[in-house]
Amino acid sequence: MPRCLRLGTLLALLLAAALHATSLGAETTPTALPGAEAVVYAERNGEPLRLFVVKPIGWQAGDRRPALMFFFGGGWTTGTPASSVFWARFAADLGMVGLAPDYRTKGRHDTPPQAAVADSRAALHWVEEHAAALGIDPARIAVGGNSAGGHVALWTAITAAPPGSSPNESPRLKPAALILFSSVSDTSQETGYTPQRFGADTLALSPVHQLDAHMPPMLVFHGDADQTVPLRQSVALRDRLIASGNTCELHIVPGGGHNFGQDVPVWQEKSRELMRDFLERLDLLPRSRSVAKPE
Repeated sequence: MPRCLRLGTLLALLLAAALHATSLGAETTPTALPGAEAVVYAERNGEPLRLFVVKPIGWQAGDRRPALMFFFGGGWTTGTPASSVFWARFAADLGMVGLAPDYRTKGRHDTPPQAAVADSRAALHWVEEHAAALGIDPARIAVGGNSAGGHVALWTAITAAPPGSSPNESPRLKPAALILFSSVSDTSQETGYTPQRFGADTLALSPVHQLDAHMPPMLVFHGDADQTVPLRQSVALRDRLIASGNTCELHIVPGGGHNFGQDVPVWQEKSRELMRDFLERLDLLPRSRSVAKPE
């Protein structure tokens, strides 16, 4: 085989291998998810951002149901609503409208965390604006998230638009409640999670340092063996909320890591039971609910 042909073949094989490796590592932005309706809530540089809506059995136009919006985690780098739609379905099983928004990530959009925060605020703003069409009571929307998804969920409840977010896309109403799993609440230079990701905005994008005087009631879960986002973040968040007269219920999972439901399986159902109880106490479940609890 001529040397030039051998070299060309080698280069072609190397290129094919590189493309294959890239495709294996790339995440795909979902445009449809089973059991959910996809709607576009914003466009960024001509690319649509979708929100996946799961309606409960018996939903009718004109309903004013409570809702649960849940954001996926992934360190503002990975993740898609394909994981968080689980919580939208969970909400629908309770008779709520379930919402699983997409937001920009480093891996799929080459954007910093500021973009994820901006998108989370825009998603809640859009839902509030379209609540009537969705059959939602805009004053009864709970917002949740895990890990970085908890960070962006917290930012839906803070009034002032942070750097990178447009005031025109700020939520009009605060969430009725927040539900946080292993969440990032501190991104400050001194004590925060990966502050270098935020550049000059490390303190300005740190929720625990930017809380309003009045915050929604919070239900927080965190494992005491979390090596990714340390438990001290949720402890500090709870302590600051309680000191300012707000409500925060923190459940510490003994032996739980960042994904504590895998480490301590009993907490999968236990956390869901605590969520149901929390939502019911806040009148965030349908008043005439007669649905079975999800398995």
